[in-house]
Order: sequence, then structure tokens, then C-alpha cells
Amino acid sequence: MTHAPVDREEFLALALKLADQAGEKIMEIYATDFDVEVKGDESPVTLADTAAETIILAGLKTAYPDLPVVAEEEAAAGRIPKIGNQFVLVDPLDGTREFTGRKGAFTVNIALVEDTMPVAGVVHAPAMERTFGGVTLKNGPNTAFEVKDGRRTDIAVRNSDPDNLTAVASRSHRDEKTDAFLMDAGVKDTVSIGSSLKFCLVAAGEADLYPRFGRTMEWDTAAGHAVLSAAGGSVCNEDGSPFAYGKRDQPHDSDFANPGFIARGG
Repeated sequence: MTHAPVDREEFLALALKLADQAGEKIMEIYATDFDVEVKGDESPVTLADTAAETIILAGLKTAYPDLPVVAEEEAAAGRIPKIGNQFVLVDPLDGTREFTGRKGAFTVNIALVEDTMPVAGVVHAPAMERTFGGVTLKNGPNTAFEVKDGRRTDIAVRNSDPDNLTAVASRSHRDEKTDAFLMDAGVKDTVSIGSSLKFCLVAAGEADLYPRFGRTMEWDTAAGHAVLSAAGGSVCNEDGSPFAYGKRDQPHDSDFANPGFIARGG
């Protein structure tokens, strides 16, 4: 599918607006006695997932009618568009277990992918009132920031001290391979938190490493990856090769499924 090239900074501004709107709807449902269903892959889904996704897709369709959007719940229903050089990845509610368990660390994720790399992204945590954004530009300085209490503050990865490393790890998906990696890396402290916030803590200089060796999907990681890249960090496959997006027809896994990765700060 062909479409007019999307300006990265304009996309970021729209994504911030849509993530905020989706977050408001999520918090409305969070305050109720919502029902939880189970999808075919055994993952939970709620009205908040579908309502937030509807808001985001409508906003993106109005602004960019020809831009392909791959969204989690649409994909679960088998509705996946053909993708090209630019496309969008949307996870309307990352960390649904955090949401259903009322733990707060759930996020709205919206990312623009170009040439297999996430180049603009927003991670919004409505219950924690933290929002992160980042854009990587072809010509000009990259921008990464946090919005909190209505104020926007630039963020950047910190210079890691190899003798005093802090890692973030999944609260729901911690495994023996992760524990072994943390030990081998000499990590002194580990923070457990859910959702794509782990990327953002590294981007904001609050941690140094985020290893993940279990299965994820591209919509889980793209927005956080975009923020971290813009802040000066990186995300690589386990062998150090680039962590790419738009993976289709994979012989070993489904479309848009990710291998293990390591996210790093400075």
C-alpha cells in the first residue's frame, strides 16, 4: 500500500493526543467492576483494551487514511493490513494483567515504524500519570521526553557504571534465563515492573538494562523502543544484531512475534 510519507514529529504530536484520550477511557473503565475475557492465546482482554483501540484507530484513520496500522486486538481478530515502508503499531493496553490486578503499571503504546525501525513513539501510563515520548529524526537532533503534571522534560540515558548496574525486568514473565543474564552482567539491583514502562525507565536514566527472553509481540515493544532510541539507548537481538519490525511469514513463529532482546542505556 502506498501513502504520502508521514512526518515523524507530526505523528508524535498526534500520538500523544490519542494516547491521552485512550488513557482517559481506560481509567473510566478501571474505576468500574469490569469483566475479563481470555483470548485464544490465553491472554486476558477487557473492555478497556477494545475501547482504547477504537479511539486510537479512529484518530489515526482521520489523520492518515492510507497509513497501515497493526493493532493488537485487530490482529487478534485476524484483521491485519498489508504493510509498507511506514506503518503503525498499536497496543491499546499493554500490561492487561497489571490492569486487571489493579497494579497501575499498564500503558498505551503507539509507534511509527519506518524502514523496519520504530522512529516515533508514545508510552502513556494513565494510572501512574507518566507519559513518555520520543522521535528519531533523519536531519536534526533526536528528542526524548517525559510529560508529568503537564510539564515536558527532556530525558536521556545515563552513563552506566559497570560496577553498579540497575536492571528492570518483567513482573509477570521473569524466567531463569533472565536471572542468569542479570547475574552474569553483574547487576546490583533489579526493579520489577510491568508493561513497556521498562523501556522508559532505561530511557529516563532510572535503570541501565532491560533483558527480555520470553515471547513478545511487536506492538508490545515498538513504542518503548522508539523512546529509548531517541534517548540514546538501544535494543538488540540476543546476538547483538538490530531488533527489527515488520516480521512476516516467520517459519518459527507467527507474524509480528519478537525474539528475545536486550535493551540498554548508555
